[in-house]
Amino acid sequence: MWRIARTLIVLCVAAQLFHGAARADQIPSGWKASNMKPIGYSNINGHAGFKMAIKRVGDKWYLYMAHMWENGWTILDVTDPTNPKVVKHWDMGDGSGSGQIDLDGNLAVTALAEMLWGWDKTKPHQTGAAFWDISDPVNPKLVSKWTPPGSSTHRNGYPGGKYVNLAARVPGYKGLILIFMDVSDPKNPKEVSRWWMKGQKDGEETSAPLLEEVAPPGGHGATPGFHGPAFIEGNRAYLGWTPAMVILDISDIAHPKQVSRLDFSPPFNGIVVHDAMKIPGKPYVFVHSEALGGDTEPGSPFRRVDDLDSCKFSVPLVGMVDVSDETHPRFMSMFPLPQPPKDEPYTDFCDKGGRFGPHNTNILQHLADVEKQANLIYLTYFNAGLRVFDIEDPRNPQETGWFVPPQPTKRIGPVPAKLTSSTEDVLVDTRGNIYITDKQWGLFILRYTGKGEPAPTAK
Repeated sequence: MWRIARTLIVLCVAAQLFHGAARADQIPSGWKASNMKPIGYSNINGHAGFKMAIKRVGDKWYLYMAHMWENGWTILDVTDPTNPKVVKHWDMGDGSGSGQIDLDGNLAVTALAEMLWGWDKTKPHQTGAAFWDISDPVNPKLVSKWTPPGSSTHRNGYPGGKYVNLAARVPGYKGLILIFMDVSDPKNPKEVSRWWMKGQKDGEETSAPLLEEVAPPGGHGATPGFHGPAFIEGNRAYLGWTPAMVILDISDIAHPKQVSRLDFSPPFNGIVVHDAMKIPGKPYVFVHSEALGGDTEPGSPFRRVDDLDSCKFSVPLVGMVDVSDETHPRFMSMFPLPQPPKDEPYTDFCDKGGRFGPHNTNILQHLADVEKQANLIYLTYFNAGLRVFDIEDPRNPQETGWFVPPQPTKRIGPVPAKLTSSTEDVLVDTRGNIYITDKQWGLFILRYTGKGEPAPTAK
C-alpha cells in the first residue's frame, strides 16, 4: 500500500510540475546574448508591451505594463519569473491609449493620450492623466482624472509622497512642459506649479536653439519639451528636456527655479535628453537621448523623409555628466556604441533595419522593488536589444553584457515598417530579474551574469 501511495504522490507532483511548465510561454529561439540569458517569457496574449512598473505584495510580485497600440494596461504575476502569467487587463472603456505607467504604494498614475501607432480615430479617447487605487493589486479602481481641454501627457512620474510630475502638453505652450500635481488627496489632484523652457510659451522669445530649429519639422519629439519623468533627489529635479539636461531647485515646489542647463543640440538630435538620472551618492548624472527614425508606419503623420534610416536622423547621446558644480554641469564621457554579433549579415545596427539607438533605462528608482542604481546601467537600444554598461569608472564606461531578441517571424504591431525586433523598456527587480519589452515579441525576463552582477536583496 505504501509503495502504491508513494507512486501516486510522485505522479501527482509530476503532473503538477508538468501542468505548471505547460502554462509558461516558451522562450523563443534564436536570441543572442553576452553575459545574459533569458529565463522567462510572455507573449502577453499576443500584445506588445511598453512601459513597466512593479509591486511586491506579500509573497506575490506584480508587473504593471502599458501597451503600444492597444488601449489599457496589463498586470502580470511574475512571482515565478520563469512562468509570468497575465492576470488582469483593464482600460478606460474607450479608445484611450497609454504607453505609460508609474506607481508608489497604493497609487498609480497613467497617461491618457491618443495612440502614436495603430490609432483608430473613429473611437473616442481621453487625454490628460488618470489616478488609480491599487490597494487591491489586481483590481485597480479609478480614483480621479486630470483632463483639462486640449491637454495630454506623456511619461509621468510618481516618486511617492504628495507630488506627481507630469510631462504635459497644454494650450498656450509648444511641446511638453513640467507640471507638479498635489495628489495628497488623490480624489482631487491639484496643480501646484509648472515650469517650461524659455521660448516654449506662446509669444516668448528664446535665447538658445530649440529642437524645432535644428531638426526636421513635425513628428514625435520635434518640438522642445520635457520627456519625463523627473528624477527627484532631495530638493533637486533632474530633467531630460529637449535639447538639454536641466536641474531645478524644487525646495519651494510652488516656484521651481532653474539651477543649470546643459545643451546637447547641436550636435545631438532626436529627443535629445530622454532621461537624466542622478547616480546616488555621486556627483554624476547619466543622460541619454531617444533615437528617432526607422520606426514609423507608412502614412503616419509622424513619418519623415529619412524615417527608413534612424542613423541619418539621430546621433545617439549616451554619456555621463559631472555635476560636482551643479551650476556648471560638464559632459565628461560617452558610452561605447553597441556592435552586432560577428555572425550577423550586417556590420552595424544601422544596417539592420528598424530604429537604432537608446530609449529607456531602469529609471524607476523610487520603487521599493527595483534594483537600486550602482555601477550597472541597463539601457534599451531598439533593434540592438538591451545593453548593460559598467560605470565604475565614469570617465571610461564599458559594455559588459547584452541581449538581442530573435528575428520575429510574425508581426503583432504596425511598426517597425521593416519587421525586426525592437526593445523598448527595461526594469530590474531586487531579485536580479531583468524585464524587457519588445514591439514584436512581448516580455522577456533575463538574468545578467557579467562583471558587477548585483547580489539579490529580495527573494
